Order: sequence, then C-alpha cells, then structure tokens
Amino acid sequence: MTLVVYSDEFALHRSPGHPERAERAVEAMRFLEGMPFFNKLRIIEPVMIDEEKILNVHSKEMMERVKNTVGWLDPDTYTTENSYRIAKLAAGGLVRACDEILKGREENAFAIIRPPGHHATKDRSMGFCLFNNAAIAADFIASQGKKVLIFDHDVHHGNGTCDIFYDRKDVLYQSIHLSPHYPGTGMIDEIGKGEGKGFTVNAPLSRGVGDEGVEKLLDEIMLPIAEQFSPDFIIISAGFDSHHSDELGGLSLTIDFYGEIIKKFSSVQSKIACTLEGGYMLSVLEKGIASEVAALAHEPLHFEDNFEGGRDADDVVIKLKDLLSSYWNL
Repeated sequence: MTLVVYSDEFALHRSPGHPERAERAVEAMRFLEGMPFFNKLRIIEPVMIDEEKILNVHSKEMMERVKNTVGWLDPDTYTTENSYRIAKLAAGGLVRACDEILKGREENAFAIIRPPGHHATKDRSMGFCLFNNAAIAADFIASQGKKVLIFDHDVHHGNGTCDIFYDRKDVLYQSIHLSPHYPGTGMIDEIGKGEGKGFTVNAPLSRGVGDEGVEKLLDEIMLPIAEQFSPDFIIISAGFDSHHSDELGGLSLTIDFYGEIIKKFSSVQSKIACTLEGGYMLSVLEKGIASEVAALAHEPLHFEDNFEGGRDADDVVIKLKDLLSSYWNL
C-alpha cells in the first residue's frame, strides 16, 4: 500500500500573496481524494520532529533563527507565529513516512508537506524553505547504515541538499534543473568533494528541455549511476515547477512524465518516499502529485497534457559522461 502524509495544519504557514501558499497542499489533497485509487492509499498525520534530528543537519543558530523570527528570513522566505511548529511537522512527516517504509509497513510514500525544503542549507533558510525536509530524512536513514539516493526534479537546483551532502558518499544527490536560474548553483562540474567526490550529479539544463531530453539524461546518466550506487532507499524531491506551463519554471515536462520518473526509479529501488518541493500552479501541482502517487500505487493514470518543441540535452549528457566516467561506468 502507498502511504500519503498530510495534515490540515500545513495551511497555518501562510503569507498573503506569496506563491508558496497554503492552498498548495490543501488543493492537492482534495484532488487526490477524487482519484479512483484513493481508497487504496493509507493516509497518515505527520508527527513533529525533535530538535535533535534538525541539528544533525542544520546549525543551532539557523534553527534558533527560524524559531524566533516572525517576519522575513530573506526577501523570499517568510515566517509566522506558526511556522517553526509547522516546519517541524513537515520534516517530521517525511521522516515518519521513511520510517514506516524502512519497517516494512508500507512499500512507498508521498509526503504532501510544506513549507518545502531543498533550498535550506546547513546554515541558512532560503527560497521559501525553512528546514531541509529531504536532507533531514536522508540523514535519518543513513544513520542506520543505509545508502540513500535523492533525486530532485524541481526546476530550481536544490542547493541546500547538495550543500549538506557534498562531502558524503552514503547519500547520492542527483538534480535536473534550469540554468541559469535561481539560486545560481548546480553547475555541471559540482560533483562533490573529498569522500563525496562523484556522489553529486548536477544536470543544468537550458530553457525548453522537455520529456525526451530529460528521459535520455535519466537513461544514460542518472539511472546507470543509481543502479551502481545500489541505494537502500530513494527520496524524490518532487518539484512541479519543472512543468511546461509553470510561470516560475522554464523546463518543459508534461504531467505524465512525472509518473514515468517514479516508474524508472522504482526499477532501481522500490523503497521510495516523495516529498513536495516547488510547483505553484495549483492545476499542475495537483495533477503532478496524483501522477506520482498513481505510479507509486501501480495504478495507471493519464492526463491530456501535450507539449511540442522540447529540446534535447545531449550536450549535458556528453559533459556528465566525461566528468563522471572515472567514478561510474557510463
């Protein structure tokens, strides 16, 4: 059975007019409830994470800043009187989902949580993100002696996740993202350092790369590396602003392709937890989440969402093969 993590409390983190708004989770869950396979899902409430697990990933100064600020942490990232508690609920929700899978109670999960997390670095909340949910969950899994793959399909580079695991070899980070674009990181030659060299794979893509270009990148770079890494667990940082119609995006993926991503990584490891990152058009976000949940639940789902004119990613594939061939068989 596929697990879905959700709470109405996520709506308490809100700032009027901000694109990272409460309706993202509320409407996504409402849409999912209308899916024909909804009764085959197990819905659970998140449990608030303890500060110790946050401090395994983030600095104490950063945590205290989130706890004690009501206002703005940077020009993009807001906090309210509820935000610290809700951010702990978000991270705790993903960790609970991962723990359920690790204990064999469920095969996979999607955490419909907010605020998102992949921009939060060791020391800084930024880009709408307070704590790095994916990183906290990955560190929790790795602390049990397991290898974790994080694949990030948000249109923005997950600079925080990349930063946190840049010198580690127990967590493999892979990202597709638009470049140049916020936050200006994720260059192709950023492949890790020290023990972690070769365990960061950044694919900066030009505007307009669509399903076909990304699929080639997955089939020739990301999946072969994933198979050789042989992860015990996969976390998907699921950002739907990589869709062709998202105004904050610039890549050209279609709704059904999000489900295809899940199917491809399921062939590497069935223990998968997806965590919501970006995606700000509600009609796209709700369908993208449904597409991924359907793939997790092995329930066929198709949306009419055609896009023509995508570009290839051959130059990125060639450069990554050159950069990473000494670490992986490509």
